[in-house]
Amino acid sequence: MTLLSSPARATAGTAPAAGAGGGPKPGRGRRRSWAWTAAAPLFLVVGLAFGLPALAMADGAFTVGDAYGLGNVTRSVEGAYRTALLGSVELSALTAAAGTLFGLLLAQAVVTSRSRALREAVLTASGVLANFGGVPLAFAFVATLGNAGVLTTRLGLDAHGWSLYGFWGLALTYLYFLVPLMVLTVAPALDGLRVQWREAARDCGASTWQYWRHIGVPVLLPTLLGGFVLLFGSAFAAYATAAAMVGSSVPLVTLQIADALSGNVLVGQENVALALSLDMVVVAALVMAVHLPLQRRSTRWLA
Repeated sequence: MTLLSSPARATAGTAPAAGAGGGPKPGRGRRRSWAWTAAAPLFLVVGLAFGLPALAMADGAFTVGDAYGLGNVTRSVEGAYRTALLGSVELSALTAAAGTLFGLLLAQAVVTSRSRALREAVLTASGVLANFGGVPLAFAFVATLGNAGVLTTRLGLDAHGWSLYGFWGLALTYLYFLVPLMVLTVAPALDGLRVQWREAARDCGASTWQYWRHIGVPVLLPTLLGGFVLLFGSAFAAYATAAAMVGSSVPLVTLQIADALSGNVLVGQENVALALSLDMVVVAALVMAVHLPLQRRSTRWLA
C-alpha cells in the first residue's frame, strides 16, 4: 500500500473538517429566515394593544374640526395645560431623585447584610410595595397623615403647618412605591460589584470613600441613571393616587387629561386631551431613549 505524501495527507486531513464546519448546511438559512415567526403573536398583540390606540390618539390630536392641524398640540403647551405639564415634570424629577438616593442606601444596607432572611424579606416587600398605588395608597396616607390622620393628631403636625393635600404631601406619597422600585432595580447591580475590586483597591491603599468614588459609583452610574429614568416615568404616568388625594389642587397633566375626557373643556377643544396624551408619549419616548442605552452599558460592566 502506498503512503500519501505530506501535502496529500494534509489535504485529506483537512478536507472533511472544512466540509463539516466551513460549508453551509442544507436548510440552515431557511430555519434562520423563519425563526422570527415565533415572535409573530407578540408583534400582533403589541400592534393591537399599543399600535392602534397610538394611531387613534395621534389622529385625534392633530384633528381640528374637519381638517388636520396643530391647534390642539399648540393649546396643550399653553396656559393651564403648560402649568400642569411642568408640574408633572417637576414632581416626577424630584421624587425620582429622592427615590434613587433612598433606594440606593436601602439596597446597599440589604445587600451587605449577613442576614439572608432580612434580604429576602426586604426584596419581597419591595416587590409588593412597588405595585401598591392608586386609591388604596391614597386612603392609607389620608388615614395616617391626613388632616385627621393618626400621626397628624398624635404628633400635632397640623400645628406646624403640615398638609398632605399639596405638592410635598403628594411627593411623600409617591416615594412609598418609588423607593421599593429603586431597591429592586439597583440590588442586582450592587450584587454585581465584585469582591476582587474592593480587595484590589484595599491592597493599593485606597480608603472606602476612594473605592466608591473611583470604582463603585462609576460602575453603578449607568444603573443609577437608568433607575432614575424608570422612577421618573412611573411618577409621571401616575394618576389614581393624585386624583383620589389632591384632586385639582396640584396641577398635573394626568389630571388635566381626566378633566378633558370628562367634558370639562371649551367647545371645539375636545381633542386637547388627546394632544396632552401625545405630549406624555413624547416625554415617555425621550425617557426610554435615555434608559435603554444606560441599561445596556450597565449590563456590559456587571455581567
